[in-house]
Amino acid sequence: MTSREKILSDVKTNQPDLTTMPDVDFLLQEDVDVPEKFIAALTAIGGHVIEVKDYAAIKAFIAENFQQPSRKITTISQLGDIAEYIEDDSLAPHSLENVDYTIIGSDLAVAENGAIWITEDKIHTRVLPFISQHLAVTVKRKDIVPTMHYAYNKIASTDYGFATFIAGPSKTADIEQSLVLGAHGARSMTVFLIN
Repeated sequence: MTSREKILSDVKTNQPDLTTMPDVDFLLQEDVDVPEKFIAALTAIGGHVIEVKDYAAIKAFIAENFQQPSRKITTISQLGDIAEYIEDDSLAPHSLENVDYTIIGSDLAVAENGAIWITEDKIHTRVLPFISQHLAVTVKRKDIVPTMHYAYNKIASTDYGFATFIAGPSKTADIEQSLVLGAHGARSMTVFLIN
């Protein structure tokens, strides 16, 4: 027997006992109030959550809190009477430089980090959620998932050209721990949580 054969024989005879792999199911139900966890996470990162019944309540909130003359844009047809309604991608991105308030929709939010999944079919123009001074997103309470594992499981089989997670307003900080909101995007983010 050559030394090679001896080594291989020793390795073969000295194998450890087989053990079963642990069940790593990240999609197990957690005992947590998912919408409340989402509200806490988004608030902690500088966002605001307004719980509403319907689009009429959103209209009332915007009319009451954004009375000053400003350019408001929405991609939600139900809000077209309070903001400039964009229904396709025909607007040039440069024409959006003076947008103060943008209202878009989403079909997915993540409780663990307050992130909202934004797809191109909901914004039509990729720059829209980033160029606006203030961003508002509508999401239904039933569309909030507990963790990013659930979120990626949900979006894995969907087809989209452009999509991103947005969590709160734009923020940056330096080594002196000075936090600046709105440095590279929206200065505020409001989520209208529809019951």
